[in-house]
Amino acid sequence: MKLEASTVIDRPVATVWEFYAVNHVQNHPRWDSTIELEATSEEPIGVGTVIQRRANRGGSITEGTMEVTEFEPDSAMRVRTQDGPVTIDGWALLEATSDNATKLTIGGDIPNLDPSMEDVIRQLMQRSAVNIKSLIESEI
Repeated sequence: MKLEASTVIDRPVATVWEFYAVNHVQNHPRWDSTIELEATSEEPIGVGTVIQRRANRGGSITEGTMEVTEFEPDSAMRVRTQDGPVTIDGWALLEATSDNATKLTIGGDIPNLDPSMEDVIRQLMQRSAVNIKSLIESEI
């Protein structure tokens, strides 16, 4: 099942890209406190980068990895997340809506998602989008 959430951030694409993609390991836990990330190398993020991931949702801890499968500056970042036994193909797409505004769409393809969880996951994604917007607009 494919789910997405979007928001318009009052900052240029390059600023949103730097925050979301380039500094993903440092910033993801800031917009979603249930996630801890750890880089597996000192190299900058790019295609092939593997990030260790730990999710704590409702007291249930799941460890896994995120592998960057696409890294197109100022445009798109895609990752394949192994979250325990579940593989999720996730994405962030950036689109300029003006010189100083960026539409950020975050999404994921979650196979075999229990339909009863669709609204919960959609709400979590929307919360992340709102948190990202708030962090970028208040800090940068």
